[in-house]
Amino acid sequence: MKITWFGHACFALEMEGKTIVTDPFDESVGYPIPNVTADVVTESHQHFDHNAHHLVKGNFRVIDKPGTYTVNGVRIKGMETFHDPLHGRERGKNIVFVFEGEGIKVCHLGDLGHVLTPAQVKEIGEVDVLLVPVGGTYTIGPKEAKEVADLLNAKVIIPMHYKTKYLKFNLLPVDDFLKLFDSYERVGNILELFEKPKERKVVVMEVQ
Repeated sequence: MKITWFGHACFALEMEGKTIVTDPFDESVGYPIPNVTADVVTESHQHFDHNAHHLVKGNFRVIDKPGTYTVNGVRIKGMETFHDPLHGRERGKNIVFVFEGEGIKVCHLGDLGHVLTPAQVKEIGEVDVLLVPVGGTYTIGPKEAKEVADLLNAKVIIPMHYKTKYLKFNLLPVDDFLKLFDSYERVGNILELFEKPKERKVVVMEVQ
């Protein structure tokens, strides 16, 4: 499995010979627009920094609703959550997506705005790779992000949706999240997994 980070909440997940792009952003966000061709695009909610599938290349399927889907051996499950801690009254609903392929389970939390409930944790189950927002303001912050990672017993924890040199609006920096852990590792914009991860680690990706 190959994971590429384009910034914010946008990743390309390459598994089972297919490319899934998550939460593509538009030009106003500040990151370079990804040059990526997708088979599937998932959107956690319909805000400009998460739903710009018109900028993605390819003849792809858009999945922007809860439900269970199968695309060429990849199982995709979308679960309804909220964009804020007030059951969506401030910013609406959010979809958490779980992707399973090549024996690895990846969870993308989108713009999750609250700690997951016990029922939601049970529905998601333990995950191998967690893509978790950590920047606060519009999502959970560092402490809540760590709590969610603990609840899901995530092995590889990849922070997203935080302040960088590219981002044009204010969020907390990733360092506020990293200081909650004893160690972490930095990689480029690509992470490859050749087997199911066994040990827990925090991986900070960099936009190239």
